[in-house]
Parts: sequence; C-alpha cells; structure tokens
Amino acid sequence: MSLLRKKTIEQSIADTDEPEYQLKKRLTALDLTVFGIGVIIGAGIFTLTGRAAQAYAGPSIALSFVLAAICCGLAALCYAEFSSTVPVSGSAYTFSYFSLGEIFAWIIGWDLLLELMLGASVVAQGWSTYAALFLEEIGLGWPDSIGPDSSVNVLAMLLVIVLTILATIGIKESLRVNLALVAVKLFVVLFVIVAGLFYVQGDNLTPFIPPRVPAESGDVTITTPLFQAMFGFTPSTFGLMGLVSGASLVFFAFIGFDVVATTAEEAKNPQRDLPRGILGSLAICTVLYVLVCIVITGMVNYKDISSEAALAEAFRSVGRPGFATLISAGAVAGLTTVVLTLMIGAARVVFAMSRDHLVPSRLGKTHQKLGTPYRLTLGIGLVVAIVAGLTPIGKLEEMVNIGTLAAFTLVSIAVPLLRKRRPDIERSFTVPGNPVIPILSAVICVYLMLNLSIETWLRFAIWMVLGFIVYAFYGFRKSRVGETERTGESTRA
Repeated sequence: MSLLRKKTIEQSIADTDEPEYQLKKRLTALDLTVFGIGVIIGAGIFTLTGRAAQAYAGPSIALSFVLAAICCGLAALCYAEFSSTVPVSGSAYTFSYFSLGEIFAWIIGWDLLLELMLGASVVAQGWSTYAALFLEEIGLGWPDSIGPDSSVNVLAMLLVIVLTILATIGIKESLRVNLALVAVKLFVVLFVIVAGLFYVQGDNLTPFIPPRVPAESGDVTITTPLFQAMFGFTPSTFGLMGLVSGASLVFFAFIGFDVVATTAEEAKNPQRDLPRGILGSLAICTVLYVLVCIVITGMVNYKDISSEAALAEAFRSVGRPGFATLISAGAVAGLTTVVLTLMIGAARVVFAMSRDHLVPSRLGKTHQKLGTPYRLTLGIGLVVAIVAGLTPIGKLEEMVNIGTLAAFTLVSIAVPLLRKRRPDIERSFTVPGNPVIPILSAVICVYLMLNLSIETWLRFAIWMVLGFIVYAFYGFRKSRVGETERTGESTRA
C-alpha cells in the first residue's frame, strides 16, 4: 500500500450521494459571494491593520495588502478551477486527494483544520475587544476580570457557543444571519472610508515606506522571520522587508475565499457559481482593504495606531467618539460573520475527512432533519471556545497564516499535475496561463511562508508531527481508499 494512493474524481463525486453523509444543495452565487465577503472582511480591517502598520510596515501596509491579495488572487484561480470541476466538500483536502495522493491530502486537511479553527479563535478574540469597547460606549460595560485582557475571555467564549448552535441548525439559516451582518459591516467599512478622508493628514503618510529599522539587538531571535535568519539579513522592521513581513501577517485577512470552496457540495450550480463567489468576494474586499489602510494611517501616525481596535481608536483620537461607537458596533457585527463562516468551513473539511475514514466516520454523519454534520460542528465549537477563551490575544495569527499558505502551495502545484493526468475531465473554469500562473502562485506562497517567524515555524512543525502521528496510527490503517485497495488485493489473490 502506498502513501500516495489516490481517490478517483468519480468516487469523490459519487460519495456525495451517500444518505448518511449527504449535504443539502441550497447555496446560490449570491450566497457564496456573501459567504466569502462575510469572512474576508473582518480581522484584517478591524484588528490586524493597526498591529501590522505599527509593528512592520507603517503606511505601506496598504501595499502589504496588495501583495497579499496578488498571492491570494493567483491561488484563488486554482481554487476556482478545482471547486467548479469537482464540487465536493473539503476544499484543498479533497482536491489534493485525487491529484497528489492521500498523504498530501492528510497534510492539507490537517493544515486547514489549523487554519480554520485557530482563525475562528483569533477573530473571536478580536470580536471580544470591540464588544467590550461597544458595551463601555453605551454605558453598560463589561467586567475586566472576564474581559479580553483577562486570563479567561468569557466574551469570546460566549460568542463561539452561540454561533456553534446556529451553525448546527443549518447552513442556509446561518447565511441568512450572515447576510444581515455583512450588510451592517459593509456600511461601517464604507463609512470609515468616507468619513475618515476628512481627517487624513499628508504628514502621516510620509514617508509612505518608513526607513528600515534594525532590531534592537541585531541578533537573530525566535521572533526573527525565517528568511532573514536563513540568508543572514540583519533582523529589521519597516522598509521593504517590513512591507513583505506585513504582507505575511495580513495574509490572514484574505483566508475567506478558500472557505467558499469548502461549501462546494452545497452549491446549487457549482460550475458557474463557485468561481464567481471565490473571485468576486476577493476582488471586492481587496479594494476596501487598501482604502481603509490609507485612511487609517493618514488619520493617525502609524507609531500611535491602536494595535487592538485601530478603526475605533483612530476616530476617537480625532475627537469623534460617536463615530468610534458606530465602528465598534459594526466590528461586533462584522467579526461575528467571520467566526461563523470559519467554523462552518472547519466542520466541512473534517466532514470530508471523516467520509474518507481518515478520522472516525461516525463524526461526520449528518442530522436527518437539519442536514448538517452536527457532531463535528459541536465538537469544533467546543475546541474553538476553549482556545479563544484561554489563549493570549495576538499569539495565533501567524499560525493561521502558515497553515493557509501551505495549503495554497499544494493546491497550486496540483493544478498542472491534474491537467496532465486527467485532460479528459470537463472543466467549466480553467486557470489561464497554465502552468506558469499556478507555479508562480506556489513560489509566492512559499516566499511569504519564509517571512514568518522562526517561532511560528517551530509551532507549525510540532503541529505537523502531531498530525503525522494521528495519520500513522489511525488514518493510514482506517482509510476508505486503503480498505478498497486491500479488498482488491485479497480478491486478486
């Protein structure tokens, strides 16, 4: 038996008709686009903008977003081809199973679990910061002992519990709530752009790319980007290296489009609607991100930007506390949709893995009435609530990014490989410029990974070792594809 054993495309599609693992096809192109916007616009604007500008790039954080968007755009083309050709839950996990082999499918599935669950935890923490600020603004307040900066972040845990229940009830019901909250979020983002333009000061945007600042000690530490350590560059922030490091951090803000691919099995017309949902949501959000970055860094000097509630604090600093209240309310609504979407995406990835028996199959069985993988959704919600409630804020973003970039790299490589291996498959959407575009996508993703810190790589290595242990002692032996392979061998014997 081989670690590179593959699941056929035909079998992947046939599995979607099994009654115990059948999801309802209820999503339209609008649903998918809103789904993508709902998760993309969130932490990037409301929390990461200030942190990345202050620590890495200054006003050039807008260019960091552009660089991250280019990387995501190339990867999005690859995702659009795969998800429209083979509309099956699991996103990159499923794509790699029939194009690269089981071990790569496991690696990506394990990566996606890291990306989506930690991503939901990170955003829940950002939500709690804005929720506490909003409650303070309207005179209610929230106890500091169980607030965002305490040892137990009860606000974040309460959010995750409520959203877990909603996601368990049904994806269409979840998206109705999502649609309303996305409308509120878009209004607030547009308000920030328009209102903030009146307070932009040119001095704050000069120099647009701040000069490079060497690290205080000049020595390589655990927080030094791996690329700088590998090639002997003096550890530094700002300048061009800071701009790239900023892109590696704010990359987290774009992870929503690949979550759209996890819902492929629930789309009414996946061949047409999935590419629209993936590429449309990414394009809309990139424009909004860049405009918000320019406004915020123009309103407040990047050295003084709040690292936790950048938008609200920017308006407070120019004497507009009422605007800050409105923005906090929008952030509460906006980040709610992100957490909800990421949790749904995580459940769909593990659902696909359980259907393939790489994790216990009983976990993925859908509820007869609700049509959702309720056991997985409840279990994932519990884990996300614990991580969000007990992990210090600001410690998880880079872990989310490295898992995402690893998945993007393998998906990009898989496109030309599958084109060569299965040219007979009908593709409703194809990546232009194959194989150049997919290879370029993979190279950029690897480069951004190398600009994450040594500490992040060490944590990622530990996570992957844990994943290989689980696969060796369970997934490899229980695999449905492996069982078919063993049965075929015994029959031939």
